[in-house]
Amino acid sequence: MERQSLTSCYQTAPLILTEGAVGLRVSHEFGIIPDRNIRNASLIYDSRGRKTLEIIYRQYLQVAEDYALPILLMTNTRRANKEMMDASSFKDKSVIPDYADFLRGLSAQYNCDAYIGGIIGCKGDAYTGEGALNVEDALSFHTWQINEFAKAKVDFIFEAIMPAIDEIIGISMLVGRQNMPYIVSFMIRGNGKIIDGHSIHDAITIVDSSTEVKPLCYMTNCVHPDILRNALSEKYNDTDTVRARFGGIQANAVCAEPDELDSLLEMKTSPADELANSFLSLNEVLPIKICGGCCGTDDRHIREIAKRLSAYHAS
Repeated sequence: MERQSLTSCYQTAPLILTEGAVGLRVSHEFGIIPDRNIRNASLIYDSRGRKTLEIIYRQYLQVAEDYALPILLMTNTRRANKEMMDASSFKDKSVIPDYADFLRGLSAQYNCDAYIGGIIGCKGDAYTGEGALNVEDALSFHTWQINEFAKAKVDFIFEAIMPAIDEIIGISMLVGRQNMPYIVSFMIRGNGKIIDGHSIHDAITIVDSSTEVKPLCYMTNCVHPDILRNALSEKYNDTDTVRARFGGIQANAVCAEPDELDSLLEMKTSPADELANSFLSLNEVLPIKICGGCCGTDDRHIREIAKRLSAYHAS
C-alpha cells in the first residue's frame, strides 16, 4: 500500500512517534566528537560515525515497527547552514541530500511509515534568543539551506527549538515558496511563553497570519512534558487556537527550564517510565499527537512512550 502524505497522516493517525536523542547520544554514549561547525551532520562521512548513527536510528525505527506507528526521522542538520558549511571541511559535500538519502535507506528496511524531515535551526542561540534574525535577514540567511532541503526531497521541514517569532516567519516564508509541509517547534518556558516573550497562543496566531503556507502544526522540543503541561495550563494559552494547532513534543528527560539546560555541565536523564507517565499527564491537559524524545532520551524512553500512549489511545 502506498504511504499517505505526512499531512494526511497527521490528520488521521492518533499517535505519531519521533526519534529520541541522536546528537547527544553520539557524544555521551558513544564518545564520538563531531565537526565543530556542522556538528553531527558530518558523521555520515565517517565510518564509525555513520555506523553509530545507524545503530541509533535503527533502534527508533524498530520501536515504530513493533507498535505499528508512523515515525518522523530527521536529518541532524540544525547547524548545517551556509555559514557553518563554508567554515567546515565539508563545504564541497552535499550534506543535506546525503543525510536524507542515508535515512531513506535505513527506513526502507522497516515495516513502518517513516517520514524524513529536514532540521533547520535559528542562526543564534536557541536557549536565550541571542542573535535572532529579523524577517528580512532570515530570508537571506536561510535561503541556501531551504533550497538544499528541496533538492533532498525531504517529506517535511522541522524548524527546531525556535526562540523568536521574526526568524520563524522568515524561515516559514521560504519553506512556503518550496510548497513543502513544515512543523514549527518552539523553545518555550514553563510560563507559557517562547524565549522572545510571546505566549504560545500569540506565537501561533502571528505565524499563521504572516504566512501564506501555514505550518502543519506547532510543537516544542528540548522541553520536559511537565514544563509543557504548565505552559499550556496558563490562561493565555487555554484557547481554541492552541488546542487546534499545537500538536507535539520531543521531550527532554530532565525537567529544567531552558536557561538551566543550557548551563548543565553533564548529561541528565530520568527513568523511561517516569517520562512516559509525564506524557500521560500532559495528555490530560491537551491531547498530543507527535511524541518523541530529545536530550537525555534513548530507545528505552521511546519504547515506553510508544507502549503507554498506544494503550492510552486504545482505551
